[in-house]
Amino acid sequence: MNYRKHYFTPYNIEAEISSFEPKGKVAEYNVMLHIDNKNEPYEEQLNKLHAAYKELITLDVFKNATPVFKRYFLSDAANQTEMLQHVLTAFEPCAISIVQQPPLDGSKIALWVYFQTDITVLPGDNFAVTHNGYTHYWDASLCVASGNSENQTTQLLQNYENYLDSQQCNIKDNCIRTWFFVQNVDVNYAGVVKARKENFIAQGMTEKTHYIASTGIEGRHANPNVHVLLDTYAVKGHKPEQMKHLYAPTHLNPTYEYGVTFERGVVMEYGDRKQLYISGTASIDNKGVVVHVGDVIAQTQRMCENVGKLLEEGGATFNDVAKMIVYLRDVGDYSNVKHVFEERFPDIPKVIVLAPVCRPLWLIEVECVAIKENNSGYKEF
Repeated sequence: MNYRKHYFTPYNIEAEISSFEPKGKVAEYNVMLHIDNKNEPYEEQLNKLHAAYKELITLDVFKNATPVFKRYFLSDAANQTEMLQHVLTAFEPCAISIVQQPPLDGSKIALWVYFQTDITVLPGDNFAVTHNGYTHYWDASLCVASGNSENQTTQLLQNYENYLDSQQCNIKDNCIRTWFFVQNVDVNYAGVVKARKENFIAQGMTEKTHYIASTGIEGRHANPNVHVLLDTYAVKGHKPEQMKHLYAPTHLNPTYEYGVTFERGVVMEYGDRKQLYISGTASIDNKGVVVHVGDVIAQTQRMCENVGKLLEEGGATFNDVAKMIVYLRDVGDYSNVKHVFEERFPDIPKVIVLAPVCRPLWLIEVECVAIKENNSGYKEF
């Protein structure tokens, strides 16, 4: 993985950039955009963020790149989303995720953008791209504004199932990654867990088959009646054996042992690369016990150890990580955690946000994506 940083001086915006650029093949870029001048009002921060983004995509490295997925991390979705959505009409379409997870650097907004080169964007209401016989489906900010968290999760997964069926796909065979953002996760996560488990059982997924790599974390929509937001990623055109799930049994227990139905991570293996999607991972041992209760630094160290084992099982290391999202329960832990990540992973694009994890004893969680060169008999990415 190649890393670089670019500072857009007129706007006081820093871009952290990772790139995977195999010669003559599809390149992948992950960018985190951060606001430096944190005292300005939201509208100013938003405008400068997008001014920097417009300048970013004129850089030579991005000349053939298409944005595929964007996630906006907002400090106050109820008051910020409408203005953001209005501004977005001026940009080329891609999957847009908008979630209230305040950036802990003190800014009101941060942005993660994922780019690919040499792709074809397919027409339709849902965002999909194709290249080399694969079709990639990205959905974001899916929501239902009535019912409790269980009802909403049931409807969201049914809607997603219906959409995939219209594309001759299904969740079990084609869904690679999900993100569930849950308003008041301490109260509403149980409903998400119950509805997800019932949907997966109905689709033939059990602990003996597999579940889906996922993050379930605190996050809010602008509408307070939305208890659950869903982002998804699916692929069509691969062979079943190209998808391999990660377990790291020396360090992590199977999730079904404590009643949830997601996988610790997944590897998508292509002829020229592997993509590893590591689910939200916290400080837990292989018995399902929270490790280092009350000590955020020790939890951070064990969390990173767990992620390292998942990466290792997938044939990668932290040197292959393209981006990280770090979730903290307590804003008071930010400065200490920031120091750890800057010291250990100074170059990896990352954002640290306020987002309680699904168990109160977990003070921190991280997810990441890694991309590793590969040489196999499968079709190239």
